[in-house]
Amino acid sequence: MNYIKLKKKSLLILTVLFLITMHSFAQDPKFYVFLCFGQSNMEGNARFEPQDTTVDSRFQVMEAVDCPNLNRLKGKWYPAVPPLCRCRTGLTPVDYFGRTLIENLPKDIKVGVINVAVGGCKIELFDKDHYDSYVSTAPSWMINMIKEYIGNPYAQLVAMAKLAQHDGVIKGILLHQGESNTNDTTWPGKVKIVYDNLIKDLNLDTASVPLLAGEVVNADQSGVCASMNKIIDELPQTIATAHVISSAGCTAGPDHLHFNAAGYREFGRRYAAEMLALLGYK
Repeated sequence: MNYIKLKKKSLLILTVLFLITMHSFAQDPKFYVFLCFGQSNMEGNARFEPQDTTVDSRFQVMEAVDCPNLNRLKGKWYPAVPPLCRCRTGLTPVDYFGRTLIENLPKDIKVGVINVAVGGCKIELFDKDHYDSYVSTAPSWMINMIKEYIGNPYAQLVAMAKLAQHDGVIKGILLHQGESNTNDTTWPGKVKIVYDNLIKDLNLDTASVPLLAGEVVNADQSGVCASMNKIIDELPQTIATAHVISSAGCTAGPDHLHFNAAGYREFGRRYAAEMLALLGYK
C-alpha cells in the first residue's frame, strides 16, 4: 500500500513539474506586456484617422471585452489597430506608445497592451476593496461602461493580465486618470493602493514594473483640469517607481478636457520614450 501511495505521490510531483515547465516554455520573454488603465483620455476620446489604421503585427492588443463589431473576443490577442480600449472608443496614448516601442526595440521583441478604462471615473473605481461603494453612486451612463467589465474593471484588468502572463512578461503599467479627482491631494495615495494591489495580485516586482502616469491637458492648452497636474507631478514622492509624463504642448480638443488626435500621438510617444529609457534604450 505504501508503495502505491509513493507512486501516486511521485506521479503528482512529475505532473506539477511538467505543467510548470510547459508554462515556462509558453511564456515568451521577448513579448513585453503593458497594463493600461484610467478614465476617458486613456479610453481615447479623439477619432482615429486613416494614418492610425495600419500597424506592425509585432504590436498586439488583448481585448478586455467582447467586441462583435470588431470580430474580437475577450482574452485574445489581435493586431493593435484602434480602438484599443472598448469596441467603440477612439485614439488613445496607448496607440503611439506601442508603435513607438516597436519602432525602437529590437526586431525580435513584440509588444502587447491591455487597456481597461472608464470615462469620467475617479481613481476609486480601481480600488478593489472599495470600488463597490463608488459604483453604487455612479451615474447610469458610467454604469453601462462598468458593466462591460463584468461590473469590476480592476478585477477584469487582473484577469486579462493573468492570461497575458502565460504569453509574455509584464514590463510596465500605464495610467492616465485624474480629471475626476481634480484638486484631490490624497490622489497619489489612492493611486499607490491600486498599484500595490496590481503588483501583489500579479506577483510582480516593483523594481521591474514601473508606473508611468500622464498629466492631464496642460495649462498651455487651457486645460480645464490643469490644476491637477501639480498633484500628479508629486506621485513619485509616494510611489518610488512612478514616472510622470508631461502633457505640455500636447494639443487638446475643443472641450480642453481631452486631447485631440495629434495630442494623443505625441503623448503616446512621450510615454514610450520614458519606457524605452527605463528598459535601457536611448
